[in-house]
Amino acid sequence: MRNSWAFAWGGLVGILGGLIGLGGAEFRLPVLVGIFKYHTLQAIIINLIISLVTVIFSFIFRSGVVGLEDVVAHLATILNILAGSLIGSYVGVSYATRINERQLNRIVVIFLVFISILLIGHNVLFSVESWPIPDLLRMSMGFVAGIAIGIFSSMLGVAGGELIIPTIVLVFAIDIKLAGSLSLAISIPTIMMGLFKYRNQPRFKEIKLEREFLVAMAFGSIVGALIGSNLLKYVSSSFLYVILGTILLLSALKLAHHKSAA
Repeated sequence: MRNSWAFAWGGLVGILGGLIGLGGAEFRLPVLVGIFKYHTLQAIIINLIISLVTVIFSFIFRSGVVGLEDVVAHLATILNILAGSLIGSYVGVSYATRINERQLNRIVVIFLVFISILLIGHNVLFSVESWPIPDLLRMSMGFVAGIAIGIFSSMLGVAGGELIIPTIVLVFAIDIKLAGSLSLAISIPTIMMGLFKYRNQPRFKEIKLEREFLVAMAFGSIVGALIGSNLLKYVSSSFLYVILGTILLLSALKLAHHKSAA
């Protein structure tokens, strides 16, 4: 039964990943902690593993809607943000493994609330014209944003898409649907760096005992990513962001309650 629920939750979050261009980890993290009762650091590592599966398949499935040639045409943008995110991801793991469970929980809750506000207010955010800035400054902003994204990715077990997409849209003036695919391309190596850094942690070795759970949730994520990618042409992104932001805010409140009850 537990693995069936893992598949179901993996599928639900995978739909969000395929639809928007996210790993869906921000929604999965409260589920892993609040419903499946994993310790926060365990949940973060599991989240990274499932996120990696989700973003890889979301990227593949979305290529039928957002062509690979469009992604390749913006390779410079990908490499710009990725250079920073790999550094941030490497640094973030060190912080996550040094602070205690209560502090880590607090950071997770604050991050979830911030992202929910970002999603709910996306109409205002994306209505702003791209900033008229010199190319060198644009590259510097992308690099610095990448570092921050990488830190959050490895610390919280997320792909960082909610931060990557606004950065691409505002700083590099790229359409939001294409930004979603670029975000996935940036997220894949960023997540891999985080997992590489976690590999020697005791919690990582414990995760190996959860193989059946991981497979069930990962398979559900693949199915969900396929569904979400096919819905990309039909669902209003504007409406969807508001709904997802609201769900995420409720998830943050649930996680905060779980923390205080612990």
